Amino acid sequence: MDKQLIAKRFSKAVHSYNEEASIQYEIAKHMIALLKGNINHCSIEQIFEFGCGTGQYTQLLIDHFTPGNMYINDLCPEMVESCQSIFDRSIEYITGDAENIDLPSNNDLITSCSTLQWFEDPFAFFDRCHTSLNDNGYLALSTFGENNLYEIRETTGEGLSYIAATELVKHLSNQYDIIHIEENIIEQYFDDPKQVLRHLKKTGVTGISNQRWTSRILLNFCNEYKNQYTTLNGVKLTYHPIYIIAKKKRK
Repeated sequence: MDKQLIAKRFSKAVHSYNEEASIQYEIAKHMIALLKGNINHCSIEQIFEFGCGTGQYTQLLIDHFTPGNMYINDLCPEMVESCQSIFDRSIEYITGDAENIDLPSNNDLITSCSTLQWFEDPFAFFDRCHTSLNDNGYLALSTFGENNLYEIRETTGEGLSYIAATELVKHLSNQYDIIHIEENIIEQYFDDPKQVLRHLKKTGVTGISNQRWTSRILLNFCNEYKNQYTTLNGVKLTYHPIYIIAKKKRK
């Protein structure tokens, strides 16, 4: 996992992300709905959000929980500009790789949307979260499953290796009680394959490949994509979100 390349791609998408990332925003809203149904918001005084990006999910968290203290983190220093409008004295921005930074202590909730799939060792991160959570604290996140963007993976031969929901639950269950788990499939449609590529570029989700798109490679991609994934609604792109809410087990 080339974290520098990932940061570079997301940094370039900082000004186009909010407009283009409608699926990610719907995922963030659904995560909030799940938190409302499964967590007593009065018990949440401090939140740590990793992978905050442009702050879409951050704002939803603040609106619902109004925490006394909140730490938000992202790999890209450029994202801080997008979060300026939601800053106040109770929010601290931490730049860096969440897998390597020192996590804030005494968290009641550690949470994230659409970030974990970029981690090299999410299971080790879960262990670190367990240490930095208060007793009965919560870990709540969305990530993506094996069918996510499978059209791109099948057409180009490149893509992330996603972890199945069952594997995530298996590891988390050692230290957490699983409060809620769900997954679903969301299909998005475009007029042609070039629009699919533009969409991914504008959301920064091209961070694992340094491939140079020559005119021949682009033509072959478009032809194969159209042949395989054309529907009555246009060419499709699949998202496979997974939602997990887990509570730190009592000692």
